[in-house]
Amino acid sequence: MGQPLLLIAAGGTGGHMFPAQALAEAMVRRGWRVKLSTDARGARYAGGFPHVVEIDQVSSATFARGGALARALVPARIAAGVASAVVGFLRDRPAVVVGFGGYPSIPALSAAVALRLPRMIHEQNGVLGRVNRLFAPRVDAVCCGTWPTDLPEGVEGYYTGNPVRAAVLERAAAPYIAPGDYPMSLVVIGGSQGARILSDVVPEAIARLPREILANLRIAHQAREEDVARVTEAYDRAGLLAEVKTFFTDIPRRLSEAQLVISRSGASSVADISIIGRPAILVPFAAATADHQTANARGLVEAEAAILIPESALDPGSLSEHIAAVLSQPEAARQMARNALAHGRPDATERLVEVVEHLARKET
Repeated sequence: MGQPLLLIAAGGTGGHMFPAQALAEAMVRRGWRVKLSTDARGARYAGGFPHVVEIDQVSSATFARGGALARALVPARIAAGVASAVVGFLRDRPAVVVGFGGYPSIPALSAAVALRLPRMIHEQNGVLGRVNRLFAPRVDAVCCGTWPTDLPEGVEGYYTGNPVRAAVLERAAAPYIAPGDYPMSLVVIGGSQGARILSDVVPEAIARLPREILANLRIAHQAREEDVARVTEAYDRAGLLAEVKTFFTDIPRRLSEAQLVISRSGASSVADISIIGRPAILVPFAAATADHQTANARGLVEAEAAILIPESALDPGSLSEHIAAVLSQPEAARQMARNALAHGRPDATERLVEVVEHLARKET
């Protein structure tokens, strides 16, 4: 019990849980005890956490789901969760409490505020989620995975970056081969389940490219299961060499070998692209909460490492022109890759560790 305790609180999505796991792994290696507070959905993502991490499953309470009665009971359930967290912290006092977002992080962060424990949050996206926005003025540090991040007035953020998988770090700053008269790779990814609009537009856009580009192009396209057959047929009709799957297990390798990436701008995808360092065309998910995918893309776009196309402006003709512009200008593409790399934070986990340890030292 002499080891300092880090309490990590995170909601039930991979976007919250994967950075939390990276921090947990690093802190365990540094001799800390680590506890994870999450809900049933989050527990499904907890299998990769170190086995020494104690998992405390809390009741999920959100105003976004359930009927009128369930929503009416949310405040009482949250209050009960906070009371339970306070009791738990009094029995086993955390040196630092870290929230990664989501409703299940409310009890732990609220208890940390009540007991005046060192506390911080990490936001993966360029717009704070509801819970992180609520606690941003009440914590000692706001760590940002995406930069710039829209923050409440008077709140300062620290750009740590988003921790990424070891497989991505192994490909960090992989040498970029600029487009030319030789085989070129184009990778199309739309999140873990693909994106219908990319399946609708990308094959036709590629088919419109000049023949000298098409002759050298190899395509890897991630599509939803219901779209795989028609996307494959579209590439076949155009005489294009394309590999279409619902999921690629070797995305880091494919990104490292790509001349251009077409992608949604989820926080993890943006981090992977910037750490490996590749030119990108980003199509933010229009229905994302608070349009946070557009905010996620902003840093790479402003760094002149990526081209942003809103869904409302995405059509085969304009997309084809953007693809051709990148693949026909090798030096410009090479500069985009350098700009992406300069924007990345491959040491994101280490930066988070530094903040945790700084807060712990201040407390002692």
